[in-house]
Amino acid sequence: MSSQVLNILGRVLIAALFIPAGLSKITGFEGTVDYIASQGLPLPTVAAILAIVVEVGVAAALLFNVKTYWAALILAVFCIVSALGFHQFWAAPAEMAQMQQINFFKNLAIAGGLFLLAANSCTTVRASK
Repeated sequence: MSSQVLNILGRVLIAALFIPAGLSKITGFEGTVDYIASQGLPLPTVAAILAIVVEVGVAAALLFNVKTYWAALILAVFCIVSALGFHQFWAAPAEMAQMQQINFFKNLAIAGGLFLLAANSCTTVRASK
C-alpha cells in the first residue's frame, strides 16, 4: 500500500474512535457531566464541553488533514489526560483494575501513534517545501 493510502486509512481509523465518542457525549450530555463529576474532576460541565470539542472538532480536523500537527498533538494530550483522569488502575477496586489498566495503556498507545502522526506531518511539510 502506498504511503498516501496508509495516511488516509490511519486518519479514518483514528477519527472513527474519537468522533462517535464525542457525539455520544453530546446526546448524553448530562450523563457525561455526571460521570466527570463522579471522578472528582473540577468543572465537569466545562470538561465535558472541552471533551466534545476535542473528540468531534479536533478529530474532524485530523480526518480532513487540517492542521494535522496540532490536531494530533491535542488528541495525544487528550488521551494522556483521559488515561490519568479516568483509568487509574492503581487505585481501582480489584475487580476493575485489569480493565482500567488495559484502557490506561491503550490510551497511551493511541497517544504514541498520534505523536508519530504529528512528527510525520512535520516531515511531510518540510519535504514538500
